[in-house]
Amino acid sequence: MRTRTTLALAISLASTVGLAQDRTIEEEILVTANRTEKPLSTIPNTVTLIDQQALTEQLSTTSDLSTVLGNLIPGFSPARQKLTNSGESLRGRKPLYMIDGVPQSNPLRNGGRDGHTIDPLMLERVEVIHGANAIHGMGASGGIINLVTREPSDELQQSLRIDSNLQTEDLGESLGYNGSYSLSGQFDSFDLLGSVSYRNAGVGYDANGDVVGFDNTQGDTMASETVNAFLKVGHSWDDQRLELTINRYDVSGSTDWISVDGDIANGIPTTAVEGDYPGKQPSNEVTTVNLQYSNENFFNQKLRVQVFSQDFAGTYGATPSDTFQDLETYGETIYDQSQNNSEKRGVKITLIRDRIAGAPISLTYGVDLFEDETWQQLILTGRAWVPPTRYKNAAPYVQGEFTGIDRVTVTAGLRHEISRLNVDDFTTLASYNGGQTVEGGEPDFSETLGNIGATFQVNETWRLFANYSEGFSMPDVGRVLRGIDQPGQDVESFLDLQPILTENKELGVDFSVDSFAAQLAYYVSDSDFGQRLSLGDDGIYSVKREKTEIDGLELRTQWFASDRDTLELRYAYTDGRYDSDQDGRVDSDLGGRNIAPDRLNLSWQRHWNDRLSTRLQANILLDRDFEDATGATATEFDGYTTVDASAQLQALGGEFSLGLQNLTNEDYFTYYSQTAGNDIRNFKGLGRSASLSYSRLF
Repeated sequence: MRTRTTLALAISLASTVGLAQDRTIEEEILVTANRTEKPLSTIPNTVTLIDQQALTEQLSTTSDLSTVLGNLIPGFSPARQKLTNSGESLRGRKPLYMIDGVPQSNPLRNGGRDGHTIDPLMLERVEVIHGANAIHGMGASGGIINLVTREPSDELQQSLRIDSNLQTEDLGESLGYNGSYSLSGQFDSFDLLGSVSYRNAGVGYDANGDVVGFDNTQGDTMASETVNAFLKVGHSWDDQRLELTINRYDVSGSTDWISVDGDIANGIPTTAVEGDYPGKQPSNEVTTVNLQYSNENFFNQKLRVQVFSQDFAGTYGATPSDTFQDLETYGETIYDQSQNNSEKRGVKITLIRDRIAGAPISLTYGVDLFEDETWQQLILTGRAWVPPTRYKNAAPYVQGEFTGIDRVTVTAGLRHEISRLNVDDFTTLASYNGGQTVEGGEPDFSETLGNIGATFQVNETWRLFANYSEGFSMPDVGRVLRGIDQPGQDVESFLDLQPILTENKELGVDFSVDSFAAQLAYYVSDSDFGQRLSLGDDGIYSVKREKTEIDGLELRTQWFASDRDTLELRYAYTDGRYDSDQDGRVDSDLGGRNIAPDRLNLSWQRHWNDRLSTRLQANILLDRDFEDATGATATEFDGYTTVDASAQLQALGGEFSLGLQNLTNEDYFTYYSQTAGNDIRNFKGLGRSASLSYSRLF
């Protein structure tokens, strides 16, 4: 159940439907990403909520979830506009993606596909907790992005949505279309929501009318097909509820287009021509199963039990990469392609006790059990690139909240991680110095993580908050293991497999008066033995374990300028450095592969009447130079500005939505291409495109 208050806190991006009578900032009460329902005013972190109306507005112009996040969270990296989201970060580190609390990220072999495991049309809202934390265990070094799925309606209801998108350069090739249908309702103590969607994406063109280059290896969303089937069934009785959610998501790229290399030195973009690319289609095949039980009166406590699984298979495109060659065995240059597989299983048990013995203290405690088996194979030749890696984890935790001081909330907690890796003996590919035999092992890791934070409601206008939290994650174990090129190595003692411990400190202030609110937050994120991805000459990234330090500033404002107009400004500054020479001091800038640019997001939303609303938004990416250890500029980024517009009109029993992405037809190379790309991936961004949709409830 969701409720709202009129507390003036600018930490929700929730939109108002129709003309508002009381133009005050409203506060969301529910944050499930935090394990328990809490008002945002009591959470000592930066939190962003994107509700269904805000999602609808963003999906009017794009179906790419990473683009949506970047539009509303400037601390999130600019989207790659590809099937991969590798290189996209939150506060300079990798966030943990979840669907209703079920982890979607694959930290043991991060293939950059965790942003494509569900159709955004299946979502009710998105909850984002900024900064490293251990709330849900491994992987949240940059924060948590919890994708909350839709709930069944109170009455029997069907919904239908059709949409199309195109660019004027070539209507036939650029035309894409989508259709979705859902059935929802309650039947006595049971409720049901079933939905299916199909999406066929067209080819993208840049501002000059040229085909944007295809990423034949990492995968592309252009000329792709996506099918999503979603089912949620629930049964409620007394103070208890049992709910089962199943989501199946399949996306397949195209092998009908061949990328044509660009030339970074001469400013020539990567393009593509029609042709028959070898190998199987790049794809994601993901099945998520989530069973949840709740009891609101379990021995005077609230009980939450979650049992989940996720099966993931991500197939990458074929390539004649030097890494895949083995002349002794195959005798000639060959194409091969990899498939990343991950099978996760887990149980989360949460107990909540409010006002213990009548005191102003509440307690949340429990235990998480988790296991993940990950491997990466070369599917055309049947070779193992990453051996089966089994990870098991048990983590008891306790989190307390104290409200005994007027206008003050203090939270503190501990989480004890007990983890074990298991890897059998294996041999690396021949390209790694002839192939190395590596002795397997079962290294174990144990770490106690703490957090403490407080909020102080100074008065009706000002609120202060501060927190310290520790995050726990594994390095990209797959990249580490597959890249071993020296003899005599063993898994048991390989230093690069040590976990990443991230310390996050944050200080913030909220200001609110009448119809205006703002939030300013400063944070520092440090890892003594962090992780940085470095591009090799063969185009394959390897893991560098180095000390990293990141700090940044985030500003958000919201102003109800009139009873019809809402203006928002969001700004993020991020700075990150790493220790390149292992002397214990950071000396070089983290590059665009690991950190986002400074960015300003502006938006104007207007409700013209009860039937028509519009939104105009601008994303301004600022210039940046990246310096090496000598102080010389290693990489330059030339910033750019994109503008989007959308409109929603209630008509013909439903809602029409029109979206224009890159309204001004800005000609630009993407942030990733400028800062981490090469001639193969010197991609330009999409030019102006239009989307039109119609949705109806009946």
